[in-house]
Amino acid sequence: MEKIVLAYSGGLDTSIIIAWLHEHYDCEVIAVCGDVGQGKETEGLEERALKSGASKLYLEDLREEYVKDFIFPTVKAGAIYEGKYLLGTSHARPIIAKRLVEIAKKEGATAICHGATGKGNDQVRFELTIKALAPELKIIAPWRVWDIKSREDAVDYAEAHNIPIPVTKKDLYSRDRNIWHISHEGMDLEDPANEPQLDTLLKLTVPPAKAPDEAKYITLDFEKGVPVALDGEKLGAVELVEKLNAIGGAYGIGITDIVEDRLVGMKSRGVYETPGGTILYAALQELEYLCLDRDTQAFKRQAAIKFSELVYDGKWYTPLREALSAMVDSMQETVTGTVRLKLYKGNVSAAGAKSPYSLYNEDIASFGDSRELYSHKDAEGFINLFGLPLKVRALMKEKLGE
Repeated sequence: MEKIVLAYSGGLDTSIIIAWLHEHYDCEVIAVCGDVGQGKETEGLEERALKSGASKLYLEDLREEYVKDFIFPTVKAGAIYEGKYLLGTSHARPIIAKRLVEIAKKEGATAICHGATGKGNDQVRFELTIKALAPELKIIAPWRVWDIKSREDAVDYAEAHNIPIPVTKKDLYSRDRNIWHISHEGMDLEDPANEPQLDTLLKLTVPPAKAPDEAKYITLDFEKGVPVALDGEKLGAVELVEKLNAIGGAYGIGITDIVEDRLVGMKSRGVYETPGGTILYAALQELEYLCLDRDTQAFKRQAAIKFSELVYDGKWYTPLREALSAMVDSMQETVTGTVRLKLYKGNVSAAGAKSPYSLYNEDIASFGDSRELYSHKDAEGFINLFGLPLKVRALMKEKLGE
């Protein structure tokens, strides 16, 4: 029998795919779930996979590798897709696909199957990673070939085949959760004119209006752009993100409502909760203001746009992404220090930063006497040279009678 490795989450789509594969292939289905921080969603997963027809389940703890090797490099790059989306689903797919490839090779499988739809971005993210790491493996994408047209149809298929599923037709939001975020799509959110019903929608974060009336102050320590301590306590990568999620969630931080441009050409509307991530991005930016020179900051902002597009488009295992990460690592060599932040009803604001590599020099910047380091008279010559093109142009126009 052919062996097919299935990217399995235990959700609606992947639950029915096991039965569908048995119907259409003479195969053994090996389910693989990459634990990237889904929490309780992995409970009872083996029993559900076996009941659905899988021969076995691999439940792989990828959390630390995910945070250290995918999340933190993206944060260091300052990558935010279309100015809003912190890429929570995007950078989770390459690490899951990488593990799928490793298990497929271990099991001698000939194909990898995923439950991403033909309208979404995840199909690209999974498949580009597989092509980069194991081009010999076949890829099966049921949503592109089967007769099921909607999530309602998928529920009907599950009920007809006695497949246990974790949703009903009354709650068909498409959600993706990991240690970094949770996304919500579908149902009433498909109409951009509808305001998200935060009281019932949110899972990680309280609505800002219901956050505490008193602000909370925290400190974050960074070493070369990597967060290493919260409120002075050294923490591992996973624990730090988890604690920031808890703190940020309690203060209504990190709720994003976006109509984004999918890679496949259409726009989609989603609501993302990324409480800890929002805090980390804000903190690192404040430290960079202190430690990076103007040209480096400006170029980094430009590179961040391209980095975000590469991650969003599933191009993690590409020469350009790797080159950009190497550049970012170099830029972050001096981004070490402590940032103090104020959290209040959905907002994150800076409350001070310090670094041994700070480029801020109070002796120069002060309104006081700084003649030894900076002379006001020097500005005159600088402005004359800096403004010379404008002066030459004005003289030309005057000569022509304009």
